Amino acid sequence: MTEGPRAFQRPEWTPLPRAGCVGVEGRVVLVDETLGVAMLRFAPRATIDEHDATHDIDVVCLEGSGFTSVDEERSALNAGQVVRWPRKHRHRLWTDGSTMTTLMLERLGPWSG
Repeated sequence: MTEGPRAFQRPEWTPLPRAGCVGVEGRVVLVDETLGVAMLRFAPRATIDEHDATHDIDVVCLEGSGFTSVDEERSALNAGQVVRWPRKHRHRLWTDGSTMTTLMLERLGPWSG
């Protein structure tokens, strides 16, 4: 039997509850044992502080543009592009004068990394 529809875990856009995040709102779409899915919306000059994670994360730029870094390597990120943040590597995401919307796919399962 399949499950019926259910609401997003955090359906409304809310500021990220993380120190070091400025001008970024998120909404959590799905979290289960293997995958976390969230959308992030960046205002101009928004940032997520540099940090690492225990799992791989795919960042899909849906709209707009910004920048990403993994360790010391920085690159532009534009609508239609994807970047992978490997686990246990410091990463960051930010915008300058533009806005950006991303889809974050956090690979929580045992096959990550």
